[in-house]
Amino acid sequence: MKTAIYARVSTTGKGQDADNQVQVLEEYCLKMGYQLVNIYKDEVSGGTSDRPAFKQLFADASKRKFDLVLFWSLDRWSREGTRATIKSLEQLESFGIAYKSYTEQYIDSCGIFKDVVISLLSTLARQEKIRISERVKIGLARSTKKSGRPTLETELIEKIKSLKSNGWSNRLIGKELHISHSTVGQYLKQVA
Repeated sequence: MKTAIYARVSTTGKGQDADNQVQVLEEYCLKMGYQLVNIYKDEVSGGTSDRPAFKQLFADASKRKFDLVLFWSLDRWSREGTRATIKSLEQLESFGIAYKSYTEQYIDSCGIFKDVVISLLSTLARQEKIRISERVKIGLARSTKKSGRPTLETELIEKIKSLKSNGWSNRLIGKELHISHSTVGQYLKQVA
């Protein structure tokens, strides 16, 4: 059976390398007697189908350049959610191409429960992506609170007030105290 491999990682580094998946999948093809005809690798988020190798895989599938697509796991295939994931697998089937997940033996286009399992797993993959996004947002919010804008010392604020009361412009005060005129304006608003 002519086989194509699809491998994906979100980022390189941190132990993530699509070649790690490819090596195991190549060995599996050899063991099963599959004829490996192409390897497609992406190093981008699975949250969109706008991935170069993924697009090329579908272009080649439409030309029937292979009979089977082998991928590591459903979350390596796609994290777009249930509909998009099922749609992509159905599109392969419409081209007459079978698919198989290496780590999830029950995701195989020859299995009788394929649609139920794929729906469940793609939902879980999408939920994982949402949880990761939420954790990133929380981390960013926490780091923003910690860093924030530095505050001026009380002595400097008093100088700003004094110079302003003597008729100095915000630009002149900023130049004199070596701070931006917008910072002067912000502190004057706070005390007004």
